[in-house]
Amino acid sequence: MPLPNKALVLVADGRKMLFLRNHGDAAQIDLRVEAHDEQALFKDGDMKSDAPGVGHQSGGYGRATVEEPDYHQQAEDRWAVEAADRLRKRALNNDFDALAIVAPPRTLGELRKHLHKEVEKRVVIELPKEMTDRPIPDIEALFEGQTASPA
Repeated sequence: MPLPNKALVLVADGRKMLFLRNHGDAAQIDLRVEAHDEQALFKDGDMKSDAPGVGHQSGGYGRATVEEPDYHQQAEDRWAVEAADRLRKRALNNDFDALAIVAPPRTLGELRKHLHKEVEKRVVIELPKEMTDRPIPDIEALFEGQTASPA
């Protein structure tokens, strides 16, 4: 399905989200910014409180270290949950009838896990691409002649 007039477009990754609205039609995309937000990701050392944990092995000699959590990935996943929550609120307020999502594959997957059913049924296009740092004409070009539907 092409991107209809007044469709909402979410362009997101693990640190930025950009909400755009199509003021054009399916043939002539005209995206305009409605809202944007960005989170600061701290350096790895600022997020850790201590050295990796150590556990005792049940057999043999030595100790095994406990794998450290990936704090950056956890922060990015929480950001996807935040984006899903914002979409839920907008859908329940009937702010959009059609939604297009542009996000890197990992972010898109995490976002899908948390989409409300009202949001899910309004998704017309999903594009697994990193576009948060690209200018709007590049994002518009993604939708020109787009006929794919969500996977």
